[in-house]
Amino acid sequence: MSIAKRLAAGLPFFYGWIVLAVGFVTLGLAYSARSTFSLLYPPILNEFGWDRGLTASIFSIGFISTVVYAPLIGLTIERFGPNVVFPIATVFVAGGFVLAAVSTEPWQFVCGLGVLVVGGTNVLAFNGHFMFVPRWFEARRGLALGIVSSGAGVAALAVLPLFQWAIDTIGWRQGCLISAVVFVVVLAPINWLLQRRAPEDLGLVPDGRGASGADGKRRAGRQLIVVDEAWAARDWTLARAIRTGRFWLVAVGCSTSLFAWYALMVHQTQYLLDVGFDGTFAAAALGLVSAFGIGGQIGLGSLSDRIGREWVWTLGLGGFAVSAGLLMVIAARPEPWLVIVMVGVQGGFGYALATVYGAVPADLFQGRGYGLIFAALTIFGSVGAAVGPWVFGAIYDATGSYRWALWLEIGVAAVSCFSIWLAAPRKVRRVGRLPEFGREDRDL
Repeated sequence: MSIAKRLAAGLPFFYGWIVLAVGFVTLGLAYSARSTFSLLYPPILNEFGWDRGLTASIFSIGFISTVVYAPLIGLTIERFGPNVVFPIATVFVAGGFVLAAVSTEPWQFVCGLGVLVVGGTNVLAFNGHFMFVPRWFEARRGLALGIVSSGAGVAALAVLPLFQWAIDTIGWRQGCLISAVVFVVVLAPINWLLQRRAPEDLGLVPDGRGASGADGKRRAGRQLIVVDEAWAARDWTLARAIRTGRFWLVAVGCSTSLFAWYALMVHQTQYLLDVGFDGTFAAAALGLVSAFGIGGQIGLGSLSDRIGREWVWTLGLGGFAVSAGLLMVIAARPEPWLVIVMVGVQGGFGYALATVYGAVPADLFQGRGYGLIFAALTIFGSVGAAVGPWVFGAIYDATGSYRWALWLEIGVAAVSCFSIWLAAPRKVRRVGRLPEFGREDRDL
């Protein structure tokens, strides 16, 4: 009997939290590895003297590559589970860091940092986890996604300063080699041993409900309130989903939200250097964004289980829009306290977007095809994440300033909010007060 099955038999109510714990570590290290591109961006520019648009395209091409294999990821996770797919992805990421460490030409960086690191961490970070974590939780879906997403902030507190230290002391190439070792030694084993696709794979059910006895009855009442019975009763497949307007509205929301997220993330460090801050402070600011994101993701993720996904989506994109406005102010007044306010808003509100990015599709399209549906939506998200950094770099190269790029950030954030309000997940499954199943449920 595998370790996972033994733990599931002994801790049936808690195995979902084991899934979250493994996801917390995996997502955190994967997202931090992808975020190191922002730290690698300045030394690569300095060493090779390439245009900013060209250098940022290394990151963008990595996201474009995920458009090709996103459906394959959905299929493989559905068929084999994350315990098989994730260890393979860690090898890809490690190989990408090794290739980056010996690269001297743009195409080599594209293959290493782009296709392998960015592409592989897309599997291991938000997109991969959001394909299966929502299946483990229903009533606390927002909270669960907030907890697993907050791994990005916790890891960033340690990983990003250490990576900047490596750049400053032993060189960025050696930093890449160390990252490769961490992925193979830490992430591959824990995912192979403990991670699983769905509670049913271990004879369990979501939220630990369905246990025998009175406790099982009470737990069975913990679920989202179905508002549209006809919609919720469908066993959603990708073919059915793409014939609905809601799917395309969510697709627009995914692409525009990640445009706003990654355009800001990739260029933020260089922006702060441009206005006069030193490299250590700029790197610390990037780490603080994710640190502030810890509370935002857990707190606003849980709040989305009470007030609705649309409101938290709006708060998230509002965080990126306000951050763009503050960056314009910082260009005129480069004061450290303004940077702290900016990263607090960006992390505390903007990064909370991750919790509802996974919850909205799960609330709308439950069924045997959910993995493929979410994989299809990640294609649109990946396009947005790829285009955003490239557009910011191209605007800078054309104008010598990020000003118009930051105004574009605000407009894109508004479009994203509007699309999710039109998709209206609240009209399918409403979050908030639990339904009245009986006296024992009211006493919870």
